[in-house]
Amino acid sequence: MAARKGRRRTCEPGESMETESQETGSKGQAQVYLPGRGPPLREGEELVMDEEAYVLYHRAQTGAPCLSFDIVRDHLGDNRTELPLTLYLCAGTQAESAQSNRLMMLRMHNLHGTKPPPSEGSDEEEEEDDEEDEEERKPQLELAMVPHYGGINRVRVSWLGEEPVAGVWSEKGQVEVFALRRLLQVVDDPQALATFLRDEQARVKPIFAFSGHMGEGFALDWSPRVPGRLLTGDCQKNIHLWTPTDGGSWHVDQRPFVGHTRSVEDLQWSPTEDTVFASCSADASIRIWDIRAAPSKACMLTTTTAHDGDVNVINWSHREPFLLSGGDDGALKVWDLRQFKSGSPVATFKQHVAPVTSVEWHPQDSGVFAASGADNQITQWDLAVERDPEAGDVETDPALAGLPQQLLFVHQGETDLKELHWHPQCPGVLVSTALSGFTVFRTISV
Repeated sequence: MAARKGRRRTCEPGESMETESQETGSKGQAQVYLPGRGPPLREGEELVMDEEAYVLYHRAQTGAPCLSFDIVRDHLGDNRTELPLTLYLCAGTQAESAQSNRLMMLRMHNLHGTKPPPSEGSDEEEEEDDEEDEEERKPQLELAMVPHYGGINRVRVSWLGEEPVAGVWSEKGQVEVFALRRLLQVVDDPQALATFLRDEQARVKPIFAFSGHMGEGFALDWSPRVPGRLLTGDCQKNIHLWTPTDGGSWHVDQRPFVGHTRSVEDLQWSPTEDTVFASCSADASIRIWDIRAAPSKACMLTTTTAHDGDVNVINWSHREPFLLSGGDDGALKVWDLRQFKSGSPVATFKQHVAPVTSVEWHPQDSGVFAASGADNQITQWDLAVERDPEAGDVETDPALAGLPQQLLFVHQGETDLKELHWHPQCPGVLVSTALSGFTVFRTISV
């Protein structure tokens, strides 16, 4: 982020930058800016990113903003740490008119790490080398789009054997499934992409659609254990189970799962049990279900008041029996499913000062998770962290003294954050979507 002249504050709790006064040009004490803690930004002040706090940082825009996206697992290998990175995203737009929307496949590549600051006394020759290097390091974006009538509320991708598919919740009240193989092929081949955009994109249609929800919704999750099994939940409090059939279609049970009294906001299959899933709702509850029972009797466990208000998002850990939730109250809560009957979380964190919009456990590190909020913060947490009593910097800055010990990092600078995901194959890499576009980054903390 470019800084105007004026007093500066940094973005991260663990990092600092000197302030500069507009009137005198004099340097003052470094300050840390945290929403809801300490004084607000004054006129002439601007957040300045400390690039040394990031291993990787890139931004991209796609025209109309995207409420939701998913990372597409690829064949480039797991545990990729070598730069530059390549990644694939499937996203859906929220355009101003229904007919202007698109389902998109993005290939982002040549994503290099952040550059170290230039050393003092660097000469002109080094600067010319840097300019050439800059050209080679430019990030690249390929985009394949298909028309979609209506804004896209949520996108989730799954692989059915060798076939990648996207489940798409439309604001028009339909849930559709799109085949993604062709889109993935063309973003890797410029010539094929040109042909696709010219001759094929307008003809792409969903391979299946369900209109039985009687209204729009947001909740949608593919089973990680049974390929093709899908759950969808709507704003009318109903949840439907999709079962794959022979021939690449689905049977959708018309009997909804009964229990919630208001909009179903999010759904998560258990990563360890084929038939168990969790749901959260604007009725403030979190429920655990088992599909072996009839839909009217399938709710097995309920925490009635999980949050003070709407529960917006949940995420089920693939490594521990933990469920993570975020609500309109700005709270993040960790639930131990072995103690879920107690109705009490094992941990509650309050850093966000507006509704939480997305939460996700780190795919490799069992105690680490990330969250985004309507306060334009992305926070990274580690349940295993305890503050070092000998660390002096925290004690000297009152804004930092009140921070939760488990808070690793606060990322800012986005506008109207909606969703985030860890890359399952690139450890520590986070991708977010906001009104301001996509951001791909990795911090020094994770």
